[in-house]
Amino acid sequence: MRTIILLAISNVFMTFAWYGHLKYKSAPLALVILTSWGIAFFEYCFQVPANRIGHGVYSAYQLKTIQEVITLVVFSLFSVLYLKEQFRWNYLVGFGLIILAVFFIFKKW
Repeated sequence: MRTIILLAISNVFMTFAWYGHLKYKSAPLALVILTSWGIAFFEYCFQVPANRIGHGVYSAYQLKTIQEVITLVVFSLFSVLYLKEQFRWNYLVGFGLIILAVFFIFKKW
């Protein structure tokens, strides 16, 4: 559980680093890059320990899959609440197919 919490926190930072500047399109690109880089530092402060701790429980493939699912959830919330973009049905279908991939990755065959 600690791994998932750390991954979620890291993803919030990374989502802001990658997409937060989209609300400030008039800001100079160099400033945006430096700001994003500074935010990403904090993402790494959570991501690296999460993966190190989690690798004792999950395979690297499973860790990456968990991260992608968290990314979709965090990004969806960010996009709707922060960027004020509409969430459409086809996004849900696409995300559902990715969730189906989780089944195949975590299933013991």
